[in-house]
Amino acid sequence: MAHGSVLEFRNPDPKFHDHLTEIIRSGCQQIIEEALETELQGFLEYYQDSKDAHGRQRIVRNGHLPERHIQTGIGPVAVKVPRTRDRAPDGGIQFRSSIVPAYLRKTRSIEELLPWLYLKGISTGDFSEALSAILGTDAPGLSANTICRLKSKWQAELDQWHKRDLSQKRYVYWWTDGIYCKVRMDEKQCLLVVIGVTDDGKKELVAIEGGFRESELSWKALLGSLKQQGLSRAPKLAIGDGALGFWKALNSMHPETKWQRCWVHKTANVLNMLPKSLHPAAKRDLQAIWMAPGIEEAEQNFDGFIETYGAKYYKAADCLEKDREALLTFYSFPAEHWRHIRTSNPIESTFATVRLRTEKVKSCFSSRTAVSMAYKLCRCAEKRWQRIRGADKLVKVIAGVEFVDGVERNAA
Repeated sequence: MAHGSVLEFRNPDPKFHDHLTEIIRSGCQQIIEEALETELQGFLEYYQDSKDAHGRQRIVRNGHLPERHIQTGIGPVAVKVPRTRDRAPDGGIQFRSSIVPAYLRKTRSIEELLPWLYLKGISTGDFSEALSAILGTDAPGLSANTICRLKSKWQAELDQWHKRDLSQKRYVYWWTDGIYCKVRMDEKQCLLVVIGVTDDGKKELVAIEGGFRESELSWKALLGSLKQQGLSRAPKLAIGDGALGFWKALNSMHPETKWQRCWVHKTANVLNMLPKSLHPAAKRDLQAIWMAPGIEEAEQNFDGFIETYGAKYYKAADCLEKDREALLTFYSFPAEHWRHIRTSNPIESTFATVRLRTEKVKSCFSSRTAVSMAYKLCRCAEKRWQRIRGADKLVKVIAGVEFVDGVERNAA
């Protein structure tokens, strides 16, 4: 380079000896050096016609700023950013690099890595050791306070997400649930979650908020917030467990939406009222209901379960019978969708990670932190959610086409 090297490779940990990584980091330093030099030349060319009172070039090079180490995904890089001098009396024009901004101490990838490590179970006090294993070096400046400041970004992101415009959205199905995490908070709260299916079959996180238990009031507040964001069209079907708060709120705000009770939750509730010795047989009998090819056979198997267990275990039979209609709603929708709409599994599988994380730091969460953490984990999981099968049938569901035993009525 015409002006000499401004970057120097340093490996502060002699135990960490990886020749390939050293080559990569050295190449990275050269690229940064060249990029800074190009950026500086562009800055000087922009002001090349500016002169001071004596007719001299107004903006000139003036060495470099003090060296600093920037944490990157391949370890620390020592950087000296070029500096300029303004010969005018006011001295108001200075070179400020957009590549290496002032006070930058870590790359964006590292800033994103830190909160994700926290979300995945690394406590704030363990970050230095964890990053040493990842980066091959100590990570100065990454204190617990630094992590806390980064976590505040999740909350700001969640606040912005709650204000997004939903006026152009159309969700055909909703999965809903109230998730209780083992977190020590002042008030009894749960996470109210809604995941939806768009008209093209894509699954999306629709809402996530902290509520007071699973009360009707909490669910009404959530549904009201969605309406304020512009979501005016009700889903055709909502899938959830037996929490009365949600169903009352849904009936009040979207009476046209049909109900589907989750078979996983219902099976667990019924089995809890039977002796363990009967669980294998009872589970097979329950499965025979929702696996039936048509509603007529499902009704027969339903009656058979009530007859078999009702005399001795009336509580189990009553638990099943009281939700008969809502448990069999799925037969009025396309058969391709049955595997998706019989349970609220999309929420259960996603929040398994949330429960594991809150177990790790259950004494450290505020209610607001719990919601923002769950939001970030859901958005991460959302990238892996697959479209539902038979997405082309959603248009017919929206149009109100009638399905009998999963088949379109009067279809050729």
